Amino acid sequence: MDRSLALLGIAKKAGLLAIGSGDSAAAARRGKAVLLITASDASGGAVRRAEANALSCGARYIAVPYTRYELGNITGRGSPATIAFLDKGLADGFTDRLAETGSTDGSAETGFLDKLAKAGSAGTGANRKEGDAL
Repeated sequence: MDRSLALLGIAKKAGLLAIGSGDSAAAARRGKAVLLITASDASGGAVRRAEANALSCGARYIAVPYTRYELGNITGRGSPATIAFLDKGLADGFTDRLAETGSTDGSAETGFLDKLAKAGSAGTGANRKEGDAL
């Protein structure tokens, strides 16, 4: 098992994930989400909602190279398109491990590492200057 998926399982056991589109959106509304991820086979609507939810609460967002089935196997919750991390340390560890593995399995989308780097450098909005594009 890849290290990022293992960390996802640890976060689930610790109760530090909001699993599924509804729970992830609720965590974002409460300001608890620090990272939202979507499965590689998530619908366009699910991706747009996750991006909007991340933007609304100042969380990071990335599309991961794992399918809904893979995320469901780790979390034990069906086949979620969206998952929110509720802990910054676990979220950082997850993105670090994703960067280590890159897209070696071939299932990652084009530009995945570039998006991951941008997600890692995106702040909560505090680093943005007034007038900067989002």
